Amino acid sequence: MGNPRRLRRLVVGAVAWRWSVHHRRGGGGEVLTLHREAAGGTLRIVFRAGPGQLFSDALWQTGAVGSSDTGAVLNLHQPGVVRGLLDAAAARGALADLATRASREIDGWPLFAELTSR
Repeated sequence: MGNPRRLRRLVVGAVAWRWSVHHRRGGGGEVLTLHREAAGGTLRIVFRAGPGQLFSDALWQTGAVGSSDTGAVLNLHQPGVVRGLLDAAAARGALADLATRASREIDGWPLFAELTSR
């Protein structure tokens, strides 16, 4: 099995992104980090545990986030899921200043709800 924290590449139009997934200890949740290539900024999409909100732990595979209310689960290691989250974040204006070296952290659960309700 490969390194789950390695940087992977995703190209959306003319913009290339490097992305990785990791777990923050101490209740920090699962984090999808996207770095815009060519001196761009960083977007961190964070999934913290809350009522009905689950993320990977000893019982789940790494990178899994889900809802106990709906039963929906997303695997943050899948490029299609990453693309969907990136598109949803862009639609909400979260990428506006990432062409520079800006950094932004956003809550992933509203994006999760958008993707899993399609």
